[in-house]
Amino acid sequence: MARLAQTAGLTDVQQEILSTVRDFVDKEIIPVATELEHRDEYPQQIVDGLRELGLFGLMIPEEYGGLGESLLTYALCVEEIARGWMSVSGIINTHFIVAYMLKQHGTQEQKDHFLPRMAAGDIRGAFSMSEPALGSDVSAITSKAVRDGDEYVLNGQKMWLTNGGTSSLVAVLVRSDEGLTPEEAAAKPHKSMTTFLIEKEPGFGEVRPGLTIPGKIDKMGYKGVDTTELIMDGLRLPADRVLGGVTGRGFYQMMDGVEVGRVNVAARGCGVAQRAFELGVSYAQQRHTFGKPIAQHQAIQFKLAEMATKVEAAHAMMVNAARKKDSGERNDLEAGMAKYLASEYCKEVVEDAFRIHGGYGFSKEYEIERLYREAPMLLIGEGTAEIQKMIIGRRLLEEYRFQG
Repeated sequence: MARLAQTAGLTDVQQEILSTVRDFVDKEIIPVATELEHRDEYPQQIVDGLRELGLFGLMIPEEYGGLGESLLTYALCVEEIARGWMSVSGIINTHFIVAYMLKQHGTQEQKDHFLPRMAAGDIRGAFSMSEPALGSDVSAITSKAVRDGDEYVLNGQKMWLTNGGTSSLVAVLVRSDEGLTPEEAAAKPHKSMTTFLIEKEPGFGEVRPGLTIPGKIDKMGYKGVDTTELIMDGLRLPADRVLGGVTGRGFYQMMDGVEVGRVNVAARGCGVAQRAFELGVSYAQQRHTFGKPIAQHQAIQFKLAEMATKVEAAHAMMVNAARKKDSGERNDLEAGMAKYLASEYCKEVVEDAFRIHGGYGFSKEYEIERLYREAPMLLIGEGTAEIQKMIIGRRLLEEYRFQG
């Protein structure tokens, strides 16, 4: 098991961070994950432990109190955390995306105001694009911000907000047609979107005037972490809470955040697949049929071989996508490929581990039951397989343009 999903070329610091996270996962997450998940209980003690380890500030620059680490380091940490319990990696991910967007696109005042407290874990981040009536078609957003003097008034309903209740800062994408004619806004919908930074109280109900977070959405899996709606009804925000200080850039800011988020989802897929393989290979050596461990049956060995190969392949693509982004190069092709492959392979590896467990895989007493309900979320999070294929296909046509 230890030979799978190794990463060459890591520094001593990276190896030390990963070793610390791995020990934390083995001791503090895996032993309690299934029980907490079955109760749909927010893992406060685990989150407090991650905060003490400094993981909420892992990629935030040192000047703001963070560790200043790379996307690769972050992705490898997420892989380890998802191996323990995928929901915990979701708590970290939305926070990380907001911090990344602030670092890349925020004004200096916004960075100074938010990043030090985000690095310390005093502020927890969440972000929101989706709405009830749209899926992957971000251009169909209907929630809107209208300028009123030195403020903006926001109205609309957002959907699928991870950390919606526990967060204290939400980056929200809405339509704002400021400076555009109706014809221009209709013709170029992506240029009429703005990201706003909303500070709120953690919890449910009305968390600030004009802003309501209803209760948690009951989900098949991915429990523990709160997933909610967000309702804006006359929410007033000062103009300095426009991310970057300029309207009309929100779509591109969000896509930049989602791009690194896809590396994160790929890492989650790798982590869940690793855990499924560990469970499958362990059970196969304990379960006996026809007078010998089922691991000695060729059919099971074939399954294990396929599972391990998929774990390795997904990990390699995830690492490649992270390193490409860290180099400063465009990585939407690599991130799309990594997210697509890792999520699909994760589903397949989990199902194979489930099959190896036989009837016991259907029992809530066995950890594989939880993984079987968690893996499907990765198929849709940060864009479905179909969306990834569109991104990959378009980029390939750019790279291999016919020169006839």
